[in-house]
Amino acid sequence: MIADIIATGDEIRTGALVDRNSAYISDKIEEIGVEVSRHVCVGDDLDQMRSLLLETAARADIALVTGGLGPTMDDITSQAAAEAKGVELQLDPAALETVSAFFTARKLPMSPQNRKQAYLPETAVSIVNPVGTAPGFQLKIDRCVFYFMPGVPHEMRRMLADSVLPAVVQIRGEQHLTTTVKTICTFGLPESVVDEKIAAIPDQFPLLRLGLRASFPFIQVKLYGRSADPHELDRQIAAAQEQVCTCLGDTVFSTDGQSLAESLGNMLVSKNATVAVAESCTGGLIASQLTDVPGSSDYFLFSGVTYANAAKEQILNVPAAILHKHGAVHAETARHMALGAREVSGSDYVIATSGIAGPGGGTAEKPVGTLCVGLATPETSQGFTYHFPVRNREQNKLLFAAVAMNKLRKELLKTC
Repeated sequence: MIADIIATGDEIRTGALVDRNSAYISDKIEEIGVEVSRHVCVGDDLDQMRSLLLETAARADIALVTGGLGPTMDDITSQAAAEAKGVELQLDPAALETVSAFFTARKLPMSPQNRKQAYLPETAVSIVNPVGTAPGFQLKIDRCVFYFMPGVPHEMRRMLADSVLPAVVQIRGEQHLTTTVKTICTFGLPESVVDEKIAAIPDQFPLLRLGLRASFPFIQVKLYGRSADPHELDRQIAAAQEQVCTCLGDTVFSTDGQSLAESLGNMLVSKNATVAVAESCTGGLIASQLTDVPGSSDYFLFSGVTYANAAKEQILNVPAAILHKHGAVHAETARHMALGAREVSGSDYVIATSGIAGPGGGTAEKPVGTLCVGLATPETSQGFTYHFPVRNREQNKLLFAAVAMNKLRKELLKTC
């Protein structure tokens, strides 16, 4: 089965907006055992869009299209689809009801422009959008079944899950085949090293396909499998997972796609332990990631973003002599930050960060990419210094947060 993904819109074509929709769709389609042949982008040009749809209709079995279903004049996807099919647009009662219900539920008036969204190509089957105003639709052109979805990410994702993926499974057929995807998450090794360490594993498991996905600063190992024998598939997945974990050691922090923050939270819950954070260079990012996890109130007690030295002294009780002798970016300063946050919060564990995220502010002794982590536990406190060759501020903050959380994760592993 050939599957294409098409993203529409000048904002995507020009790079003004990053196309994350196509990546998300591709991931979900692969999970149900359908390989994506290509991703294509087209701007808000009626002739170009129609030509692309006709080309796709002649080569692909299914196509998933996002964008251009809104109420404005540049939303032309429905018109392009109708012209590619050789039919007219017509008012679809089911689509109109969906649009009207959205406004009625919110006690808002529906403008004439929104009524435009209910005009679909003749023979199209509307797809309900439960979280937005733009109905999607299914339309067969030539050999290809197209699924047109909104470009708004949360609307697209809901429609994809509720309606499109189940329909694609029906078209794909072969319902007797079991499809499995296992996501193993790692931190601490470059992608090339991960690849080298697990390169021999796929040859041992004929039902599986192995892939790597970099999502800075993490590397995911993906195990894809399809088989008519679900028991053998499960056996191979389990055996392959065990080998991957053996090869990559304690760089693996989850085998079910969980984030590092989720994994760390689970470990704290299992130990009935609490955590607090004291942040400087990460600016609250660690606290944000930890508290993004539902249920984090069970173990997360305190966050202090002590950016200035005065805040480190006054809130965390870092001795002035330490700051005078070592400066803010030093392992000993980070250690005292962790101790102070533990005293203030009463938490079992504390991680603290101080560093130079850049792009400026570095010195020969403490260049951009320098990170100091403080770790306080019920028994001890330590400080650590790292140097990373990254000059991008956003990437450094993500990396620094991951290093600090991973330091606590490895500390907790010692007592498992």
